[in-house]
Amino acid sequence: MKKICCSFLLFVLLYSAACNSGDTDKGKSDTVQSVVPTEISLPGIAAFDSVVNGKKTSLFYLTNKNNLKAAITNYGARMVSLLVPDKAGKPRDIILGFNSLNGFMSSSEKYYGAIVGRYGNRIARGKFSLDGKSYQLDINNSPNTLHGGSTGFHSRIWDAVQLDSQKVALSYVSVDGEEGYPGTVTAKVIYTLTDNDELRIDYEIKTDKKTIINITNHNFWNLNGEGSGTVNQHDLMIEATTFNPVDSTLIPLGVKSVSGTPFDFITFHKIGERLDSGDLQLKYGKGYDHNFILDKGITIEPGLAAIVKGDLSGINMEIFTTEPGIQFYGGNFMQGKNTLKSGAKDDYRTAFCLETQHFPDSPNQPSFPTTILEPGKVYRSTTLHKFSTAK
Repeated sequence: MKKICCSFLLFVLLYSAACNSGDTDKGKSDTVQSVVPTEISLPGIAAFDSVVNGKKTSLFYLTNKNNLKAAITNYGARMVSLLVPDKAGKPRDIILGFNSLNGFMSSSEKYYGAIVGRYGNRIARGKFSLDGKSYQLDINNSPNTLHGGSTGFHSRIWDAVQLDSQKVALSYVSVDGEEGYPGTVTAKVIYTLTDNDELRIDYEIKTDKKTIINITNHNFWNLNGEGSGTVNQHDLMIEATTFNPVDSTLIPLGVKSVSGTPFDFITFHKIGERLDSGDLQLKYGKGYDHNFILDKGITIEPGLAAIVKGDLSGINMEIFTTEPGIQFYGGNFMQGKNTLKSGAKDDYRTAFCLETQHFPDSPNQPSFPTTILEPGKVYRSTTLHKFSTAK
């Protein structure tokens, strides 16, 4: 019986490869290759197999030697699932998402798991200037622009190639003037599940005209597992002694020390323990929705940015990045309008985001690290999420 099962599995793998090999002559935009799923709790390929605006969509599976598993779709280059063993060895899906392409496309929350750009986070009034020329962007978070605009990277169909069982590469060409941004930009993102139990995300961007770039991944995390309830009891540490306070529209007002404020996560605190402190900044964000300025600054190699601990699962996540900032969002605008993979609703504060990035509104704030990218130069960034379990 064991021999028959192995033969059948080999047949399935060979059949899948043969079916996908027919795409290689159809041009880069049609290159979609998926690995046969090995875990029934991952969403199925069929629910993502479609054509949107003339381009194929699909689902891609990654796995490492320690049985971490991920599902990624080329709709918005987004993560759909990430299965990580908890302290009892049971896999938990720690990323919020949907079981189908339609689920993501029809969701009232557009950013679940997505790559956001060209400019992640907010730009005040959707305006900025380069070399004396003014640019007006889409206003999709009135009165500001958020995450690149209504049809930013999160809503685009990326070209995708599975490089091996642990790595998938996605690319997208954003033409000059798209969403109001100057320059034709080529963006590339590579997701890797390493054998060190890391989710690695590598970014590379080029442009043919001077432009602005701030790209990041927008996973909604719950380390106890999707559908397990509030994240307010998660323990959080952020390597930042300063943050960007904001106005009532969440545009930065400069830099402020975290000392003596609910934004001091230099040592571990429960996410929810200080939400009722009455702090004006928490009122503006309806909770945490702020950029933390990482003490390490911009680095060539990823440095430690944050650590989160799931209170029920025992799953720990360490975040390392080359970026100078990290946006901590506590799920304050989640309203239970969408049904997730688990069958649960995306209720209030049942997920958090930690988006590695440059700072919000940098094009209008000269004191912030620049987000300008010029022709002939390459924007590169790397973020690692390393997983372990409490002893």
